[in-house]
Amino acid sequence: MSEPTRWKALQASGLIHPHAGAVSAPLFREGGFFLAQDKVQVKYEMLRAHAVGEASVSAAAVGHGYSRSGFYLVKAAFEQAGMTGLLDGRPGRRGPVKVTGDITAFIRGAPPGISGAVLAGEVERQFGVLLHRRTVERIQRR
Repeated sequence: MSEPTRWKALQASGLIHPHAGAVSAPLFREGGFFLAQDKVQVKYEMLRAHAVGEASVSAAAVGHGYSRSGFYLVKAAFEQAGMTGLLDGRPGRRGPVKVTGDITAFIRGAPPGISGAVLAGEVERQFGVLLHRRTVERIQRR
Protein backbone atom coordinates (compact mmCIF):
# COMPACT_ATOMS: atom_id res chain seq x y z
CA MET A 1 0.00 0.00 0.00
CA SER A 2 1.42 3.37 -0.94
CA GLU A 3 1.89 6.02 1.74
CA PRO A 4 -0.79 8.35 0.29
CA THR A 5 -3.28 5.45 0.16
CA ARG A 6 -2.40 4.52 3.73
CA TRP A 7 -2.88 8.15 4.79
CA LYS A 8 -6.35 8.22 3.22
CA ALA A 9 -7.31 4.95 4.90
CA LEU A 10 -6.10 6.22 8.29
CA GLN A 11 -8.01 9.48 7.86
CA ALA A 12 -11.20 7.71 6.79
CA SER A 13 -10.97 5.45 9.85
CA GLY A 14 -10.15 8.25 12.29
CA LEU A 15 -6.81 6.66 13.11
CA ILE A 16 -4.47 9.61 12.57
CA HIS A 17 -2.16 10.20 15.55
CA PRO A 18 -3.07 13.66 16.90
CA HIS A 19 0.55 14.38 17.90
CA ALA A 20 2.44 12.71 15.06
CA GLY A 21 4.96 15.53 15.03
CA ALA A 22 5.94 14.67 18.61
CA VAL A 23 6.87 11.07 17.69
CA SER A 24 10.65 10.89 17.92
CA ALA A 25 11.19 7.14 18.37
CA PRO A 26 13.95 5.85 16.07
CA LEU A 27 11.67 3.45 14.18
CA PHE A 28 9.52 6.31 12.98
CA ARG A 29 12.30 8.66 11.84
CA GLU A 30 12.80 7.05 8.45
CA GLY A 31 9.16 6.54 7.49
CA GLY A 32 8.33 3.63 5.24
CA PHE A 33 6.57 0.87 7.13
CA PHE A 34 6.65 2.82 10.40
CA LEU A 35 4.40 5.84 9.99
CA ALA A 36 4.17 8.33 12.86
CA GLN A 37 0.67 9.28 11.73
CA ASP A 38 -0.61 5.71 12.31
CA LYS A 39 -2.03 5.98 15.82
CA VAL A 40 -2.49 2.23 16.37
CA GLN A 41 1.01 1.38 15.18
CA VAL A 42 2.52 4.12 17.36
CA LYS A 43 0.63 2.87 20.43
CA TYR A 44 1.74 -0.71 19.81
CA GLU A 45 5.37 0.26 19.29
CA MET A 46 5.27 2.41 22.44
CA LEU A 47 4.11 -0.59 24.50
CA ARG A 48 6.60 -2.89 22.78
CA ALA A 49 9.53 -0.52 23.40
CA HIS A 50 8.79 -0.59 27.11
CA ALA A 51 8.00 -4.32 27.27
CA VAL A 52 11.30 -5.39 25.70
CA GLY A 53 13.28 -3.02 27.89
CA GLU A 54 14.26 -0.53 25.22
CA ALA A 55 12.74 2.38 27.12
CA SER A 56 11.30 3.36 30.48
CA VAL A 57 7.62 4.25 30.65
CA SER A 58 8.45 7.96 30.51
CA ALA A 59 10.86 7.60 27.59
CA ALA A 60 8.52 5.33 25.64
CA ALA A 61 5.60 7.70 26.16
CA VAL A 62 7.50 10.84 25.17
CA GLY A 63 9.16 9.13 22.21
CA HIS A 64 5.77 8.18 20.82
CA GLY A 65 3.93 11.44 21.45
CA TYR A 66 2.08 10.44 24.63
CA SER A 67 2.22 11.38 28.30
CA ARG A 68 3.00 8.91 31.10
CA SER A 69 -0.68 8.79 32.03
CA GLY A 70 -1.54 8.25 28.36
CA PHE A 71 0.89 5.33 28.29
CA TYR A 72 -0.87 3.67 31.22
CA LEU A 73 -4.29 4.17 29.62
CA VAL A 74 -3.07 2.58 26.39
CA LYS A 75 -1.44 -0.27 28.34
CA ALA A 76 -4.62 -0.97 30.32
CA ALA A 77 -6.74 -0.96 27.16
CA PHE A 78 -4.29 -3.35 25.46
CA GLU A 79 -4.23 -5.70 28.46
CA GLN A 80 -8.00 -5.75 28.58
CA ALA A 81 -8.84 -6.09 24.88
CA GLY A 82 -5.64 -6.93 23.01
CA MET A 83 -5.04 -5.21 19.68
CA THR A 84 -8.60 -3.89 19.51
CA GLY A 85 -7.85 -2.04 22.76
CA LEU A 86 -5.47 0.14 20.76
CA LEU A 87 -8.39 1.52 18.76
CA ASP A 88 -10.12 4.53 20.25
CA GLY A 89 -13.45 3.84 21.88
CA ARG A 90 -16.65 5.13 20.38
CA PRO A 91 -17.39 8.70 21.40
CA GLY A 92 -20.59 9.56 23.20
CA ARG A 93 -22.90 7.93 25.68
CA ARG A 94 -22.03 4.41 26.78
CA GLY A 95 -25.32 3.19 28.14
CA PRO A 96 -29.03 3.61 27.68
CA VAL A 97 -30.70 6.89 28.54
CA LYS A 98 -32.79 6.47 31.68
CA VAL A 99 -34.79 9.67 31.38
CA THR A 100 -37.63 9.09 28.93
CA GLY A 101 -40.14 11.64 27.71
CA ASP A 102 -42.71 10.36 30.23
CA ILE A 103 -40.29 10.83 33.11
CA THR A 104 -39.37 14.33 31.93
CA ALA A 105 -43.05 15.28 31.66
CA PHE A 106 -43.70 13.89 35.14
CA ILE A 107 -40.85 15.89 36.67
CA ARG A 108 -41.76 19.12 34.88
CA GLY A 109 -45.42 18.68 35.82
CA ALA A 110 -44.64 18.41 39.53
CA PRO A 111 -45.65 21.35 41.72
CA PRO A 112 -42.86 23.89 42.29
CA GLY A 113 -40.93 23.62 45.52
CA ILE A 114 -40.66 19.80 45.64
CA SER A 115 -37.04 18.81 46.18
CA GLY A 116 -35.07 16.79 43.67
CA ALA A 117 -34.63 13.99 46.19
CA VAL A 118 -38.39 13.70 46.79
CA LEU A 119 -39.11 13.73 43.07
CA ALA A 120 -36.39 11.14 42.44
CA GLY A 121 -38.17 8.88 44.93
CA GLU A 122 -41.48 9.44 43.14
CA VAL A 123 -39.89 8.63 39.78
CA GLU A 124 -38.50 5.40 41.20
CA ARG A 125 -41.90 4.41 42.63
CA GLN A 126 -43.87 5.24 39.48
CA PHE A 127 -41.41 4.32 36.72
CA GLY A 128 -38.96 1.94 38.41
CA VAL A 129 -36.04 4.15 37.37
CA LEU A 130 -33.48 5.32 39.93
CA LEU A 131 -32.32 8.88 39.21
CA HIS A 132 -29.92 11.03 41.18
CA ARG A 133 -31.50 14.11 42.75
CA ARG A 134 -29.19 16.38 40.73
CA THR A 135 -30.48 14.83 37.49
CA VAL A 136 -34.02 15.60 38.60
CA GLU A 137 -33.05 19.15 39.57
CA ARG A 138 -31.48 19.76 36.15
CA ILE A 139 -34.69 18.63 34.45
CA GLN A 140 -36.75 20.87 36.76
CA ARG A 141 -34.69 23.93 35.76
CA ARG A 142 -35.13 23.51 32.01
